[in-house]
Formats: sequence, C-alpha cells, structure tokens
Amino acid sequence: MEKLTIPNQPFPDDPFAVNLASKEGRVWARLRKDRFGLLGLLIVLVYFLVALGAWLGLTGQDWAAATGGRWEPAGADHWLGTNILGQDIFQRAVFSVRTAFQIGLVVALASTMLGALLGALSGWYKHGWVDDLVLWLMGVLDSIPFYLFVAAVAFALQGKPWAMHVAMIATFWTGTGRLVRGEVMRIRNREFVLSAQAIGLPAPLILLRHVLPNTLHILLVQAGITFVAAIKTEVILSFLGLGVHHGVSWGLMLAESTQEVLAGHFNNFLAASLMLFVLLLGFNLLTDAIQDAVDPRQAAL
Repeated sequence: MEKLTIPNQPFPDDPFAVNLASKEGRVWARLRKDRFGLLGLLIVLVYFLVALGAWLGLTGQDWAAATGGRWEPAGADHWLGTNILGQDIFQRAVFSVRTAFQIGLVVALASTMLGALLGALSGWYKHGWVDDLVLWLMGVLDSIPFYLFVAAVAFALQGKPWAMHVAMIATFWTGTGRLVRGEVMRIRNREFVLSAQAIGLPAPLILLRHVLPNTLHILLVQAGITFVAAIKTEVILSFLGLGVHHGVSWGLMLAESTQEVLAGHFNNFLAASLMLFVLLLGFNLLTDAIQDAVDPRQAAL
C-alpha cells in the first residue's frame, strides 16, 4: 500500500498562498495612490523615530529634571516652556511619545492575537461548546460599560507594572474576535479548506496555515484601530490617576495642566493635546488607507 503524503505546496485556490508577492505589490500600489494614507504613514514614521530616540536614550531623557523656574515661557532653553515644577515641557512631551508607542504596540499586538485565536476557534467549531463559551465571554465583556470595566481592572491591579495593559487587552480583543469568527465561518467552506480536510490535515494546522492568513486584512486594520484606542484609553486612565505611575505620558501632562490653565498657563495643555491629536490623526489616516488597500472588495473594483 502506498504511503499517503501531504503536499508542501499550497492548494491551488488558496487566495493567500497563490501569487502572494503580486498581491503585496498590488496592495502597495493602491496604498501609494492614497495621498492621505501616505501622509498618515509619514506622521506615524516621524513619531516612531521620536519614540525610538527616547528608547535609545537620545531624546527626552531630562523629562523629570527641574531645569528651569516655575512656568517659564517658551524660549531657547525650554522650547515649550516649563511646568509648575520647572520641568521642561518639550522633554516631557517627547518622552511621552515613547510611552504612547509602548502601550499602543503591546496592547494592539496582544489583543489582536488573542482575538484572532479565540475568534478562529469559535468560527471553526461553530455551534459547539467552544463557540458557545467564546460567545458567552464576548457577551459578558461587551455588556459591561467599557471605561468602567477598564478602570475597575486597573484599580484592582494598581501597583502592578502591567495593570493598565491587562485591563485594555481584556476588553479590546472582543471586536477582533467577532470579525475573525465571521470570516473563518465563511472561509471554512471554501474548496481549499475542504481539500485540506479531505487529505487528513489536522484542524490546528489548517487554521494556522490556510485560514488565519486569509484574515490578515482584518487583523491589520484591527491592530491599527486598537493602537489608537489604547493610546486614548491610557490618556483617560492617566488623567484619572489609574494609568502611568512610573514615567510620564500625555494623560499625566493633561492632568497637571488642569490647575495651570486656571492660572493662565496653557503650554502643558497645548503640547500634550496637539501631539496626541496629530498622532491619532496619522494613525486614523493610515488605518483607513490600509483598509482600502487590502480589502478584497476594493481589489475587485
């Protein structure tokens, strides 16, 4: 009896595996035609370079040092002036870019991966106990007011270095999970998946090799959306005193500025608000452009 062999080549109608290089080229070509998308990419790259400089110790390292007097105006020594403690506002705003990227990347990657895994399992084993359990968990988490739940988790884990991250990951994965579940339920009936099942490939291998890669367009967009949501949530939590404790962020700067604005000093408020606004604008433009570029319906037009 001949031994059954499992082919290493992708199945002929696998839309992800066939002509992958040409598909990437078409996606990049569509992205290059989107001027607003390129503007968003440029903004994100500039912010990333600033964050990288802070990570490497090249910029923003004197954010905690009181190098000036109280509420000094903008000048050559302090480009955006100083706060009530004499700390350089520009240095604090620059170092906060690192904080934003660190929180955004960790939360976006973790919650997207968790949502992809649970959503794929739920969609593959639809109408079974796995699907029922995942849907029940999604329903419970979505039924709780978002900021109330995040604040409660962050407060319960207060003092832990990853309290805020855990709180956001526990809530952000549900949106990705629902989208991936629906996409997997659609893909699992495609011919290339049925062919993989017919030759005896195990379900986990089919999911990882043939099904999940075809949800990449969803995961990319969801990761960008989650990144933006994580930064905004961190600002709110830090403003309430439940976010960053060992460092500086735009949320802490906004919290500090509440008393400064009443005294007629707006530099702290404007620096944090404008840098936050520009970064979120850039990510929103880039995410919209990526969604248009990788959306299969756009590719068919």
